[in-house]
Amino acid sequence: MHQVNIHEAKTHFSKLIKEVINGGEVIIAKGNKPIAKLIAIEEHRPQRKLGTAKGKIEIATDFNVSLKDFSEYQ
Repeated sequence: MHQVNIHEAKTHFSKLIKEVINGGEVIIAKGNKPIAKLIAIEEHRPQRKLGTAKGKIEIATDFNVSLKDFSEYQ
């Protein structure tokens, strides 16, 4: 982690972003007083739970029975 002033941060923003992507942190200062911290955002993916719809879907007993309207297409 290192500190840069606002002018340097504006001038070398792309370089600072690459540093953050690689796990670093950058402090941005104004007049040697830290005012902001540039850090990477951690991607959060919720844990999937399998089987949450179990028992909520019912299939009719005549699901596979041919429809009379479509007998000419069979």
